[in-house]
Amino acid sequence: MPIYNSEVARIFDEYADLLEIHGANEYRVRAYRTASRNISYLSHNLSDMIRQGEDLTKLPGIADDLAGKITEIVKTGHLSALEELKKTIPEELIKITRIAGLGPKRAYRLYYGLGISSIRELEKAAREGNIKELPGFGIKLEQAILDDIERRGKLREGRRVLYSAAEEIVQPLLAYLWDAKGVKGVEVAGSYRRGVETVGDLDILITSEKVSDAVDHFTSYDEVERVIARGTTRSSVILRGGLQVDLRVVPEESYGAALHYFTGSKAHSIAIRKRGVRRRLKINEYGVFKGDQMIAGRTEEEVYARVDLPYIEPELRENRGEIEAALRNNLPDLITLNDIRGDLHSHTNLTDGHSSLEEMALAAKKRGYEYLAITEHSKRLTVAHGLNKARLAEQIERIDSLNNQLNGIIVLKSIEVDILEDGSLDLPDDILKKLDLVICSVHHKFNLPREKQTERIIRAMHNPYFMILGHPTGRMIDERPPYDVDVERLIKAAKETGCILELNSQPERLDLDDIYCKMARDMGVMVAINSDAHSTQELDFMHYGVIQGRRGWLEPKNVLNTRSWPELKKLLQKSRKTLVSGAAPGNISEKIGAKR
Repeated sequence: MPIYNSEVARIFDEYADLLEIHGANEYRVRAYRTASRNISYLSHNLSDMIRQGEDLTKLPGIADDLAGKITEIVKTGHLSALEELKKTIPEELIKITRIAGLGPKRAYRLYYGLGISSIRELEKAAREGNIKELPGFGIKLEQAILDDIERRGKLREGRRVLYSAAEEIVQPLLAYLWDAKGVKGVEVAGSYRRGVETVGDLDILITSEKVSDAVDHFTSYDEVERVIARGTTRSSVILRGGLQVDLRVVPEESYGAALHYFTGSKAHSIAIRKRGVRRRLKINEYGVFKGDQMIAGRTEEEVYARVDLPYIEPELRENRGEIEAALRNNLPDLITLNDIRGDLHSHTNLTDGHSSLEEMALAAKKRGYEYLAITEHSKRLTVAHGLNKARLAEQIERIDSLNNQLNGIIVLKSIEVDILEDGSLDLPDDILKKLDLVICSVHHKFNLPREKQTERIIRAMHNPYFMILGHPTGRMIDERPPYDVDVERLIKAAKETGCILELNSQPERLDLDDIYCKMARDMGVMVAINSDAHSTQELDFMHYGVIQGRRGWLEPKNVLNTRSWPELKKLLQKSRKTLVSGAAPGNISEKIGAKR
């Protein structure tokens, strides 16, 4: 059976954890973490690459030893070195490393200091107040551990996977289903179709001339671990890895109605059915009925038309005002990937990226971008080898030199500078003023009280060189909650200062979330959808940010990097001039106008 890239990445990440617990060389640990990250988002499947005899060492961060281990995992489904290492420590110790504030080194100290080797033992020790007595822990960390254990318990009750992980499963499955004889249509419905950032299970609809053949074909898929139910028109399976997939074979005349019903959301579907009831119509997965007569259902457009509504895009179907907007003929013209003209957040191997400056620029050009901002980390982020003033000055010269050689794309001189605890920035104004763009982000002190965290960021926004607030809430989906911050106040402050908010497209971030994207849009604050790419492959993360932006009702005019390079350049220069002069900047979208 094929091994997904995400499984190889997970094994490497787990191996790195165990190595770190054992005190292995930090460079060796980092090599596996780097490989894990690079593998997670490769555009090509490793199993296919090995089958075709491709050289894995050409992948970023993959040397001969790692290439051999990847081949072993793909061919056997496991890594023997990891299995040997697992024998030396309790299995649950790895789970402890995932708890907020811990990690491998602290897990090691808990194990050898208090004999803690399981989540249950960790929770018991925290409740009894034993953890805070260990050097370097303290009462705040002890409470954070308890809070995270409780949060994870709730997550397990409704286990979901990242949208990006679900996408890796969906694409080969759909290709496989299209190969069944007689198939006329295949579509994923449910939360996946709505672009929700995490997916609990998959609902797939098929129209086919040979219903039983389609069901047989589905249940025979190599990735099926267990068949839960098998009927004439519906089957449910559990895939290897635990994701449930429900298949429904529907007649063509009911396809639109079924697609609408199983796409949801539940709240949106109920609202549509209520509009039907007021028109004496019954709407369900089989069609739209007037009495016993079916009057619509072949397409979703037919379903909406019967309740006097235009078609509503799946990403909007959350009953958050989309029906009212449709009635006013005011649905948003949602952004698409084709609207994006460039990427304003990326890293190279000068800090914690894995591709060179030129490689990143050429990869962005290949994607049709007009510009790419290289935003290395600043010096405060030592783990990423962040730049001090002198190294940033050297990077500025390198970018100027590269721009003299490149045709068809502009590399912006930029930085992702840390917002320090007091709201100041990690680099002085005299170097920041030499840049085209400055992203400002919080990378430490996540546990500040709400008021202090909010004030910290707003204070930073008043720096004349602050342009974009990077990943505004700092969350990592299902791993780290957002820091306690008043996002509505941040959006208001962004409007007052003319700052932009980032929608970070890293699949585990997607920060801002859809709710706050819509809030920013409604308040007239512009958003920049960025990949935060750390390699050439990760530039493709833009896709996930655009999906999240669509869920947040964003149109091209709401997104900074839908502008052409001349428009963007004019906007950045005008904004900088206004901010440095001390004049009230106003809303940034007003500086460039709504039209592209």
